[in-house]
Amino acid sequence: MKELRAREGLPLTRALRVAVVGGGCSGFSYQLDFDDTMREDDLVLEYDGIRVLVDATSAEYLAGTEIDYVGTLHGGGFKFSNPKATHTCGCGSSFAV
Repeated sequence: MKELRAREGLPLTRALRVAVVGGGCSGFSYQLDFDDTMREDDLVLEYDGIRVLVDATSAEYLAGTEIDYVGTLHGGGFKFSNPKATHTCGCGSSFAV
């Protein structure tokens, strides 16, 4: 995330927002974005110098989730391991609870 933030020319103060939004093949999708606005209901975490913001509603769906970056022969991407997901889509970014 540090490399991506730097590559995009974003300031160090920009946090990573992790959210769950409606839609996708299975009903919900994960959303990652850089954000500099902290909301009143945000849960604020920090991992290795990256501040992470999660809104209260998304936090309920994301509790216990591990996010990892994996590289493959066809490129790379973020992998979500969500213990609350009852079904996931082949794309890896859509899930059902």
